[in-house]
Amino acid sequence: MIDALRMALRSAGLRCTPARLSVLGTLDALGQPVTHADLSAHPDVAGMDDITLYRTLGTLVDAGLIHRVQGIDGAWRYCVQPRDRAGCPGNHPHFLCTGCRRMECLVDQAMPRVRVPEGAEVRGRHFVVYGRCAACAAASAGSGAPG
Repeated sequence: MIDALRMALRSAGLRCTPARLSVLGTLDALGQPVTHADLSAHPDVAGMDDITLYRTLGTLVDAGLIHRVQGIDGAWRYCVQPRDRAGCPGNHPHFLCTGCRRMECLVDQAMPRVRVPEGAEVRGRHFVVYGRCAACAAASAGSGAPG
């Protein structure tokens, strides 16, 4: 696993620093979009200061090794962008649960097609569908809470 992470970093033209290896490995292991706070609380990243984590995430996004998507709650979530296997390739919609705030990649669905003005250059896109996941919807239905 660590060799694959090193190869991915090197292929992207990046040095294999402990911070980059730790963040990329953690995102790969989690397999779903997570926030900066989720990452900083993870045991493999917990000792990293916030500035290093933010810079590392930015570097990995810029290198195309991870992608980020902003939820309706304003929080950016980061997910690994594997090139050699099924997973979160970044070119798909996401679902954000407004109850538990967990985000899921909807990799089996295509992004909506949008026509931009002629001559425009698209540099990114994200599409977030939000509501309650099955567990949160069932919990509120069982508690008598309004929908």
